[in-house]
Amino acid sequence: MFRRALMGTSSILKPRLCMGTRPVQRCQHDDRSVVKVLNMEMESGLMVDAYSQLGFRLNNGMSVIGPIAIFPKTVLSWCISSASDINEDSLSLFYILEPKIDILIIGVGDRGRSVDTNIIQFMKNKGISVEILPTESACTTFNFLNQERRCVAGALIPPTALRISEDELVQAEQKRKRMHSLTGEEEDAVL
Repeated sequence: MFRRALMGTSSILKPRLCMGTRPVQRCQHDDRSVVKVLNMEMESGLMVDAYSQLGFRLNNGMSVIGPIAIFPKTVLSWCISSASDINEDSLSLFYILEPKIDILIIGVGDRGRSVDTNIIQFMKNKGISVEILPTESACTTFNFLNQERRCVAGALIPPTALRISEDELVQAEQKRKRMHSLTGEEEDAVL
């Protein structure tokens, strides 16, 4: 089961009414609100749509198993097992690339996991800022910075534990009830 990564949105709200010296009157603005789902904009590059204990699903429909090194246009398998494996050697890919990235987002898996603090200084010496976050937050941060066209990379480890929200429990229960009320043929169509 994949857990959906928070998708960034940008909202442009245009005022309906303008206040002036005359009574309230309509402005020349369009009255519609516009919301863009960042993960749906393929020209923004690769983004993480969802993650699970096994890996990640990207906005281009590709699923990648295990830890990944993700860039705006490329994703690679990252050969580490856990946050404790993150060191100068495992991060070498991120500082030898051209053009140089501005910021590296490291998703360490679950909350409470950490990385040796010397890594931050090591990467700063290479001219790269580092943000170390739980993978859930790292996916969202990578997506946002990538959409802003920043020169960003993500080093993401799948979490071992997934938090389940009440909404997800309600949706699962509703799906279970629908499945039990369907005939076998209808059930196959839903799956």
